[in-house]
Amino acid sequence: MSIPFALEQFLELIRNYNLAIWPMQVIAYLLGIAALFLALKKTKYSSRIIAAILAFFWLWVGILCNLMYFSQIWKVFIVFGILFIIQGILFLIAGVFKSNVSFRFRLDAYSNTGSLFIIYAIAGYPILGYFFGRIYPQSLSFGLVPCPTTVFTFGMLLWADKKLPKYILIIPLIFSLSGFLAIPLGIFEDIGLIIAGLLGTFMIIYRDRKRRD
Repeated sequence: MSIPFALEQFLELIRNYNLAIWPMQVIAYLLGIAALFLALKKTKYSSRIIAAILAFFWLWVGILCNLMYFSQIWKVFIVFGILFIIQGILFLIAGVFKSNVSFRFRLDAYSNTGSLFIIYAIAGYPILGYFFGRIYPQSLSFGLVPCPTTVFTFGMLLWADKKLPKYILIIPLIFSLSGFLAIPLGIFEDIGLIIAGLLGTFMIIYRDRKRRD
């Protein structure tokens, strides 16, 4: 499968999207910082709030980004939009209503790797985009477009301090593989998306198996 549009067409769509949703970019960064703070300073409801933030990101990207904007240039984004909406609902069910997902930073290889993914999602995408000649409003906005959101999600899941329900990983892993389509288009930042998906999934499954044993 190849992407049936040019990089310039995609960047023009990103530009229009970013301008239309301003100042959501600021709010997304504030929500991301809040999620990190709550994982570092854990309280009774911090994990539920973090799960709600992740749910908000995935629902926003599914509905506003994929279905309303990106689907204009490729109908496959309708499928991605539905998957992102399902993932957002899963975070609401598992993390907010059932509290089956718990987040807490630990000084171990899993949390440290997760931290690298989080930094990449928040800062790596815009920095690399700048060097590739893509500055705002043609940049990939954290929490509001699929790729940085997925990388951030893997980072937070590596901060989980108890065994995760594995269905939480399926959709993020599937979407992370879309990086193989984006890289030939010229979105080289998505190398990090592929790494986060494959390495993150492996580490989470390995970590949770060790915890079970």
